[in-house]
Amino acid sequence: MEGPDMHGRELRSLLHPFLLLLIFERPGHGYDLIERLEAMGMPDVEPGQVYRVLRGLERGRSVLSMWEAAEAGPARRRYELTAKGRDDLRSWIARLAQLNHVMNAYLRRSADALERAPRSCTPTLPNRACETSVIRMPLPEVEGGRCNRP
Repeated sequence: MEGPDMHGRELRSLLHPFLLLLIFERPGHGYDLIERLEAMGMPDVEPGQVYRVLRGLERGRSVLSMWEAAEAGPARRRYELTAKGRDDLRSWIARLAQLNHVMNAYLRRSADALERAPRSCTPTLPNRACETSVIRMPLPEVEGGRCNRP
């Protein structure tokens, strides 16, 4: 994994619950939903992926859509949540709350492990790395066989 940003695959796995929530809050058309996804912190979401998920939600009877005439331009499909969609949203909320609990435990444990881990440094390691029992981090400098950390 590169950098702290979540990658597309990780975010795409959240499209179902995010779209259910957005449609519950306010029914809308695809482009509107894509803009609202971006406002929720899902930048650069692929429109094709959003429409595939919307079609799947419709096939699963979680949402229904109807064509709506636009003031300018072609008609657009407007998505609304069904009763099954509301049940699905409640189910996602419970699942994501459990995931949140697990992730918080992971983050606490990893922070504790990194804090407690003894650090040793050997200048012969590839890429001049400083090694802990959990993680390898690049060093700013290695002088005289000793780590020089800020």
